[in-house]
Order: sequence, then structure tokens, then C-alpha cells
Amino acid sequence: MTGYFLRRLLLVIPTFLGVTLLVFTLTRLVPGGPIERMMNQAMMASTDKGGGQRGIGGGSLSESQMNELKAYYGFDKPIAQSYLEWLGKVLQLNLGTSTRYNEAVLQTITSRLPVTVAYGLISLVLTYGISVPLAIAKAIRHRTVFDDVSSAVVFIGYALPSYVVAIVLLVWFAFNLEWFPLSGFVSDDFSSRDMVGKFVDLFSHAVLPLIAYTAGAFAFATFMMKNALLDNLSAEYVRTAVAKGLTFRDAVYRHAFRNGLIPVATSIGGNISGAVAGSFLIERIFNIDGFGLLGFESLTERDYPVVMGILVISALIYVLGNILSDVCVALIDPRVKFGSTG
Repeated sequence: MTGYFLRRLLLVIPTFLGVTLLVFTLTRLVPGGPIERMMNQAMMASTDKGGGQRGIGGGSLSESQMNELKAYYGFDKPIAQSYLEWLGKVLQLNLGTSTRYNEAVLQTITSRLPVTVAYGLISLVLTYGISVPLAIAKAIRHRTVFDDVSSAVVFIGYALPSYVVAIVLLVWFAFNLEWFPLSGFVSDDFSSRDMVGKFVDLFSHAVLPLIAYTAGAFAFATFMMKNALLDNLSAEYVRTAVAKGLTFRDAVYRHAFRNGLIPVATSIGGNISGAVAGSFLIERIFNIDGFGLLGFESLTERDYPVVMGILVISALIYVLGNILSDVCVALIDPRVKFGSTG
């Protein structure tokens, strides 16, 4: 098993190189990069001052200034050379400097990552803390009114994208009913509140985003867990246990439950990465200054160093999340053996 996980860790390297090289190349080929943004800003500044002599590309930048900008952002070199230079800096934990915030990319990301990590971890706890007991109850009460009604509710959460759920929650509960704040992680007067007030403020701001985070993953995990339980309950070993006098409920908890957790364990890695990737639109909708909103704004503002830095972290989370899923499966199911062909 140790050899298997070592091979999986080694696969991180080609996966990381392939993803980052592809996105790095796209950032060099698509129009509207930081140089064009600087030119537009120069043009707007020239217009605000009452006009002036326009230079290259409709802006007020000279050719020498254009060359300086290309050299500063690394656009004066071939893509392969620029990528290798960028990769060398990444290995030194240097993700470059943000073209929008004019600060180190690593500092920009780490200042916003804790918010997203907090929401992501809480949503994962809620997802599995609700979906696993609900799936067990649905499997035990299969084809009853409870099962049918809960399936209809869960299916709605499964069918609707998380950002749609976020918009509906925001419009209905925050805007129309005014039960929750419209946006933000905390209120403007958060620092002046007492301990209880801070907790209430954090809770009121977190309710709607957490529901949006949890909706899709919770529905998927519930259906997957229930179906796995039903498959195991119809297996020969469960029928044998019941025939020997074990009650149906005990057969579920003592035998089928552990095997039913296997497909849930395989989805843990995807849910971890989804908590980060899915935060882009949710944090934009609720205006939460976290990792997701930073990524969204960096894409729209063509802040390529931050985009690449976010990609580095997201790719590592995705790959390591998949390895974590394998670990969970191995812990739950002792029959799993990761041999030399695994």
C-alpha cells in the first residue's frame, strides 16, 4: 500500500505540470492581458485630462514604454522560457507579484484563503453529518412516504447548481424577507461587538452561503449512500445474517453500513476540491472576500500572476484530495489491497 501512495504522489508532478503549462500558455495567447489593461488606463487618463496625443493601440504609451511593460510581465520571451522561469520561482514558493494589488501573490492568496477554508470545512461536516444519517433512514424506510418525500426534496438540491441555490436564497431570504444580511463575511461594526454579538453576526452571514455550498454535495452523497446501502442489504451476507436471527436494523448498522460508506469515501476528494472551485460563484454572489472571489476578480481583471497562483493551489488540493479518498477507502474497507498493479 505504501508503494501505491508513493506512486500516486509522484503522479502529482506530471498532472501539475500539464495543468499549469496549459493555463500558462492560454494566458499568453488570449487578448486583454495586463498590458492591454495598462493601455486602456493610460487612454482613460489621457481622456480625463482633455485629450492628448494617442500612441500605440489607442493609448498614450510610447513604444519604449510598451517594451518595458512586456519585459516586466515576461511577454518579451518565448512561452516555454517564461514558463520555466515561472516554474522555478514556484519551486521557491515565489508566485510572483499581483498586477492588480501590487503585492506578493502568496500574500494576496493566504490573506483570503482562511475564509474559504472555513466555509469549505463546515460545509463538508454538514454534508456528511446530514447525508449519512438521512441515507440510512431512507434505506431502512425504502419506498415509504418518508423516502418518497425526502427523495423529492433531495433531488431538487441535486438538480439545481449551487450558484442557482445561492441566488434564490439571497433574493428570497436576504432581500425579500430580510432575515439575513445581503453580503459579506461579517458586518462593518464586527470589531466593536461583544463575543455573543460577534458569534451571532458570523452565524447570520454564514447561513445562506453554507446552504448553497452544501446543497449539491449533500444531495449527491445522500443518493450515493442510500443506493450503496440498498445494494448491500440485498447481498447474500446480509440475508444470511437476518436468517440467523439478526434484526434488519442491526444488519444495516453492523454489516451494510461500513460497505455503504465506500462510495461516499471515494467522493471526499472531489468534495474537498469542489468546496474550493465551487466557491468562485458563491463568494461572488454573496460578496465574501475569500479565495473564490479573489479568483473570479483576478480572471475578470486579467491578473495572471494571481490566476496562476490560484491554479497552483487548486491543482494541488484536487490531486491530494483524490489521494485522501484512496486513503479513506483503504481505512473503511480492509479488503482493498493496493498491489503493484493498483
